[in-house]
Amino acid sequence: MSTLDATRAELALIVLYLNKAEARDKICRAIQYGSKFLSNGQPGTAQNVDKSTSLARKVFRLFKFVNDLHGLISPVPRGTPLPLALLGKSKNALLSTFLFLDQIVWLGRTEGSHLQNKERTELIGRISLFCWMGSSICTTLVEAGELRRLSKSMKKLEKNLKDSDKYKSEEYCAKLQKSNERTLALVKAGLDIVVAVGLLQLAPKKVTPRVTGALGFATSLISCYQLLPSPSKSKVN
Repeated sequence: MSTLDATRAELALIVLYLNKAEARDKICRAIQYGSKFLSNGQPGTAQNVDKSTSLARKVFRLFKFVNDLHGLISPVPRGTPLPLALLGKSKNALLSTFLFLDQIVWLGRTEGSHLQNKERTELIGRISLFCWMGSSICTTLVEAGELRRLSKSMKKLEKNLKDSDKYKSEEYCAKLQKSNERTLALVKAGLDIVVAVGLLQLAPKKVTPRVTGALGFATSLISCYQLLPSPSKSKVN
């Protein structure tokens, strides 16, 4: 493959990635929280970028609550323990509620909107953020529980493989990759809880706008990474 062909292939992957509304949303999220980190809650250009980017992201999340609503009514994978199943459904319900209320907040903050009522909009905004924090807590518990289950199955598989090289086993490698993915999701969900605490100003002295911005920027980068196509899919494409 020539250099030009390789460049075309890389650009095609970038275009494919940027065509995803979710990817653009997370890139805007990184800009938003990066600006929050720079502004540290003080008026200025960075804070204006933070606010304008926050509003711009609402477009990418239009009707996104349907995704988690579908997950809420979808059957649970066979073999999932009841506590994890309930936590998973709670996460779907809370996240769907957050995204739905977020659209109402967007309408309420739109200039000239009939729903424009500052106090009511702020109240709905806080309720939506509490829903997001609750969904992040549920996600943290689900990922921790799934990691524990995965760890047990990996140890059992190691015993079955005995003296053979476990890294040559496709099943073990698949489980290891899944474990890494869930660990990253666990870290992201844990950081998002702190971000929600910062946005709600539940601990203003400890979780300052700068801390909120730094952690939000980090979770945004994790989200951008999670949306990257897997190597196997890229090869197939």
